Amino acid sequence: MLYVRLQIITNHYDLNNPRSFSRCRALRSHDGRFPYLPPVLYRILKAYARLTIRIFCRHVFVNRPQWLHTEGPLLLAANHPNSFLDGMILTILLDRPLYSLARGDAFGHPSLRKLIDLFHLLPVYRSSEGAENLGQNYSTFAACREVFRRNGIVLIFSEGGCVNEWKLRPLRKGTARLASYAWQEGIPLTVLPVGLNYSPFRNFGKNVWIRFGRPLDRATVERQPSEGLQFGEFNRQLHAQLNGLVWALDAQDPEALKERLSVPLPLPARIALAPLALAGTLLHAPLYFAVKGFTTWRFNNDHFDSVMVALHLILYPLYLTLLAGLSLLWFPGWVAAAVFLLLPLTAWSAVQLKPQIR
Repeated sequence: MLYVRLQIITNHYDLNNPRSFSRCRALRSHDGRFPYLPPVLYRILKAYARLTIRIFCRHVFVNRPQWLHTEGPLLLAANHPNSFLDGMILTILLDRPLYSLARGDAFGHPSLRKLIDLFHLLPVYRSSEGAENLGQNYSTFAACREVFRRNGIVLIFSEGGCVNEWKLRPLRKGTARLASYAWQEGIPLTVLPVGLNYSPFRNFGKNVWIRFGRPLDRATVERQPSEGLQFGEFNRQLHAQLNGLVWALDAQDPEALKERLSVPLPLPARIALAPLALAGTLLHAPLYFAVKGFTTWRFNNDHFDSVMVALHLILYPLYLTLLAGLSLLWFPGWVAAAVFLLLPLTAWSAVQLKPQIR
């Protein structure tokens, strides 16, 4: 199985610069290449993603936005309801680069390797993915501690696997272990619970709630007399907070879903957006249904929603360019420019008026 082998050295590097890991040889891929994006390209892609995520997600609510601008060392401990969309949204919104722990088995697929390398993902293996791979987690945790030493931010999904559901699942010990080892090495790590909540997972144009909790009480954890009790106290605190940050909803109760997950749009706004929304629905239908058909065919599982958003992020600039180019065949150049600039507005309008709960 292919995997990323992380080599940690002591050279200084700056985590504000996503390329600095590469230049200073802090993290290398298995074949010696430096996988991370050049800083200018990274910033361009992040600016584009911040714009388009506002189109593809109807609303993104953040209860404590000051945490989006914080520095590390910081460990974000989150639930995991929506595959790689969970990490994607946090990566887009945070000011500083985010290093996410991801399922190790994904690193064995060559078609995903470049994307995984480019976007700061670090592999974590579970026993179900082969006991022979568990030793690689030590390298990953060492890489995380090196990120913390340079005031960086790491995201870990404390439930382990991903399931599209509205409830908190049992927590694994990995988060406690990573934080404990960092504290033992004298790293002033802050552990911050994060609750991620979505409107229906199969409904494109969703509402997203990112709910930050309070930092865990390190002193209380470290007062416990044994490692096992420390892990237990850590998970007790983490579970207590996440249980309040993650909504518990019955997927079979449409009224409860509507009450909690719908965000009403005032009637005057609906009337004003209706013409643009109609145009956006018609003009974007070919892209939407093509992406939906492919995703249903290949990813009709808990990754469906994430793949839908990711493919739209990747394909949308090409689709805009195609429609603008086609308009040049029949209209003056200024019309093509208007098409390129106004199409995103029509897409946003269509998403705003799209039914939220089905």
